[in-house]
Amino acid sequence: MTEKEKCAAGLLYNANYDKELINERIACKDLCLEYNSLKNSETEKRNRQIKRILGSTKENLCIEPSFWCDYGYNIEVGENFYSNHNLVILDCASVRFGDNVFIGPNCSFYTAGHPLDAKQRNEGLEYAHPIKIGDNVWLGGNVVVLPGVSIGNNSVIGAGSVVTKDIPDNVVAVGNPCKVIKNIKEEN
Repeated sequence: MTEKEKCAAGLLYNANYDKELINERIACKDLCLEYNSLKNSETEKRNRQIKRILGSTKENLCIEPSFWCDYGYNIEVGENFYSNHNLVILDCASVRFGDNVFIGPNCSFYTAGHPLDAKQRNEGLEYAHPIKIGDNVWLGGNVVVLPGVSIGNNSVIGAGSVVTKDIPDNVVAVGNPCKVIKNIKEEN
């Protein structure tokens, strides 16, 4: 089993010393650098470049520079996707965003995690678990989403939150660790 196959299976894999994964990350970061260098007025070029980076997109999306990811091909964004500046997605596993997702500045999505055992970490081993963000989700600035987390439809994550566990549909959740503080009623 290759390191890439181990990663896809959610097993410990070697990310730091595997040539295939290293080369894929280098190629993706080169594409991100090109994207981040484009002028805001170069809308068509920006749209073409971001679609070269991401695995799957709908038509209407906007990611304000700077944007960085590891592989790109593991990222799927829905219709009407918007991210403010400084989005980081460590997409060793899949990261899927639904339709009408709005992300504040300085947000991060990390699918990669590392063993507690120092020897395994020092060998370059890590694991990756997918992240899923539902439809109509708003994430405030400086939100961090950790490996394996799902955020439900119509939910709002408050600024500065660290999302360590799944968040259900139709709630407002905030804090570190992020916790549900109220349900969102339809009349709101």
